[in-house]
Amino acid sequence: MKFIDFPEMSVKVEGMDNIKIPKMIKIRQIYDPFKIKDLKSWIEREMETNLSDKDSFKGKRICITAGSRGIPDLDIIIGTIISKLKEWGSKPFIIPAMGSHAGGTAEGQKDFIASYNITEESMGVPILSSMEVVKIGELEDKTPVYCDKNAYESDGIVVLNKVKPHTDFRGKHESGMAKMMAIGLAKHKGASMFHMKGFSSFPERIPQVCDVFLKNAPVAFGVGIVQNAYDEISNLEVMEKEKILERDAALLEIAKEKIAKFKIPSIDVLIIDEIGKNISGNGFDPNVVGRSNSPGFEDVLDLKKLFIRGLTDATHHNACGLNHADVTTRRCVCDVDYESTWVNVSTATMLNGGRIPVYTNNDRDALLLAIRTCTGIDFDKVKVVRIKNSSTMDIIEVSESYYDELKNRDDVEILSEAKDIEFDKEGFII
Repeated sequence: MKFIDFPEMSVKVEGMDNIKIPKMIKIRQIYDPFKIKDLKSWIEREMETNLSDKDSFKGKRICITAGSRGIPDLDIIIGTIISKLKEWGSKPFIIPAMGSHAGGTAEGQKDFIASYNITEESMGVPILSSMEVVKIGELEDKTPVYCDKNAYESDGIVVLNKVKPHTDFRGKHESGMAKMMAIGLAKHKGASMFHMKGFSSFPERIPQVCDVFLKNAPVAFGVGIVQNAYDEISNLEVMEKEKILERDAALLEIAKEKIAKFKIPSIDVLIIDEIGKNISGNGFDPNVVGRSNSPGFEDVLDLKKLFIRGLTDATHHNACGLNHADVTTRRCVCDVDYESTWVNVSTATMLNGGRIPVYTNNDRDALLLAIRTCTGIDFDKVKVVRIKNSSTMDIIEVSESYYDELKNRDDVEILSEAKDIEFDKEGFII
């Protein structure tokens, strides 16, 4: 890991001393709450119902993919699949399949999935983590298609992934099982090759890679997962190899409807407590926040200034997405592993993702600077919103200037009176 000890900064703007930090109200944004309550039974039923040739798994080495995206109860999901495969007489094992994430190293990727309780001890099967790949074909434009060597040498690959809108492009297939085949299973080498033509090429080229992959790699079946607005699993489907692309596209449309967005269309300053790769490839979801390295997200939210306070523990100091902040703190920029972050953004050809924003010495100064540098606003009625992360959108805080706008809505519940933001003696939000 490579960290930088940035110096303290005194960033003062004329008039900043007159800025008042508004009182905040806690609210609940209400979304569709449906979730799968008994994951184990659901998965067992899906496998029994949708996979026709159970006998074909007997004596076979079956590889299960574990990606970097945060999926609730991923250990239960993978553990249940393993148990069912063992029941059918197969010999399952797990591979980390996350392209260049976790520093693009075998050990880093194995450690990453361990943070989801995916270990050899908890799963009862081997975890084969390697960056070695096999070329299994190429596209018409000569782009090589790669597959993790351990997966390719197995008797069958379970392509498992969360299906959700991507943070950098729009298409029929975005983040999901298709992208797992195109990039996740291609490891660092394949991910780097695929990203060379940029995100604008993804909608066209992902299906092309999948066609090659499905023809030349030993894919067994797919598992597609969708989460609701509360970050809980609302859809989980097991499907035969031939239906993976069809269901990947269908689940994406469902996922787009499930996204938790702000009930308010305009924000002066948005405070995000934490960003991370476990939340989104972009650290936060541009489908919620409206900022991305790529075009297509500009109409998501009318946002003037973004203040990012820190990184999740599960991101392992990867700060992809921090570049979108208008301001952060010294504590945050000193917590970044720049080597890991820059490997990730370089693989994606998005070098601007490695930039750092303006930083101040603490949260209070960062918030004051963000408010002061908003233009065309009423400073006495500044609109500030605070969220933990873009996956936690139900309970949030909004400044008291939103009260009249929200008090009579049936999809918003007011949970508290307006209160001052509490800071510790060093100026950080408590």
